[in-house]
Amino acid sequence: MYKIAVMGDIESVQGFATLGLDTYAVESDEQAVEIFKKLTGDNYGVIYLTEALQEKLEKYIDNYANVYLPAIIPIPGITGNTGRGILNVKKSVERAVGSDIIFGND
Repeated sequence: MYKIAVMGDIESVQGFATLGLDTYAVESDEQAVEIFKKLTGDNYGVIYLTEALQEKLEKYIDNYANVYLPAIIPIPGITGNTGRGILNVKKSVERAVGSDIIFGND
């Protein structure tokens, strides 16, 4: 059975523990890279990470763009939505259908 992890600042991830998800509070960029590499090498089917953390891990996340598992999904952090998540959806849709059907090629 696959596990589910949530990475981000402590305030953003602590509530997910009550749902039974594995939470990883990140305090530095170096720690984020270390935890991300550990999770992607382990038995995780889904890795949620805050949008702010996604920006810091972009080059590592790109290695998983075309693989089935783990699914790496950005979520808004406690400070709010940065818009990076919707941009990822937009890129995925463009790749799948060949055009921007979400924003009309803005």
